[in-house]
Amino acid sequence: MHFRPWKRREVITLLGGVAAWPVAAHAQQPERMRQIAMLSGLAASDPEAQARVAAFQQGLKELGWIVGRNLHVEFRWSSGGPGEIQVAALELVERKPELIVGMTTPAVDALVKQTSTIPIVFAAIVDPVGRGFVPNMARPGGNVTGILNFEFSMGGKWLETLKQIAPAVRRVALLFNPEAAPFAPSFVQVIENSARSFSIEATTAALRDAAELERTVTDFAVKPGGGLIVLPDAFTVGHRDLIIALAARHHLPAIYPMRAFAVSRGLVSDSGDPSDIFRRSASYVDRILKGAKPGDLPVQTPNKFELVINLKTAKALGLDVSATLLARADEVIE
Repeated sequence: MHFRPWKRREVITLLGGVAAWPVAAHAQQPERMRQIAMLSGLAASDPEAQARVAAFQQGLKELGWIVGRNLHVEFRWSSGGPGEIQVAALELVERKPELIVGMTTPAVDALVKQTSTIPIVFAAIVDPVGRGFVPNMARPGGNVTGILNFEFSMGGKWLETLKQIAPAVRRVALLFNPEAAPFAPSFVQVIENSARSFSIEATTAALRDAAELERTVTDFAVKPGGGLIVLPDAFTVGHRDLIIALAARHHLPAIYPMRAFAVSRGLVSDSGDPSDIFRRSASYVDRILKGAKPGDLPVQTPNKFELVINLKTAKALGLDVSATLLARADEVIE
């Protein structure tokens, strides 16, 4: 901790024979610059990643933390494979920040492998207990805590919404990257159970690169009655423009795991609000910087959800969206 030396100036003046006694003029102490970091599994150029950072910084600002004044944030971005993100995590840990924010499950996984002492606050990930990040949600107990953006029960809701908006769907492909979404089997199980009640055939499509993504969707679209459910992971988010283009090219109704897809002309999205989640995560950063232990802060679930429908895309697919579904929507893009 560094302090600017105090300066004292004593002034004695005589005004009409009355002495003004010495007055101490104290220079204002500079605020301590706190040091935190953020590791993202999305590219720095991704608008969705930047929107999350902006929401996080807005949450910090509301709590009195101003980047550049009393807070410095060291960023690392990695949309590559596990090796690349591990290197980025190690770089941050070696800088010894007071805490690190993890954006995406691969980012948090990399951080947990590098440190058990620096506090880690995750934002918008899935299944921290299953991944071994925390032993339980109510009392994490270690150096990790944060806010989820999805619960597995949402898988059934996605299927139901897709069937409502596209009643002709009889087959669905579940798109995900197994490295970015190690939690995918839990979503798959929920969706497969729900699919039986809708007489829908559900198949998994584990994708490792853009070429495999394009080939898989093209092959799936050969048979009629197909639809897509896109699971939430760093790969699908990073390749959302390609996924949306493939769905349009092959005339496949699809439901997506966040608003950014619907804004980019995806048919429909249903998710926890990532901006709200990142804004809320700032409160945990604030509490930890003020002395709280991450192990004492319970993992939180999303409390704000948003259903977004892109009517222009629906019309292009020949879908007539019901008034009931439109009334449920938080946002309709025309």
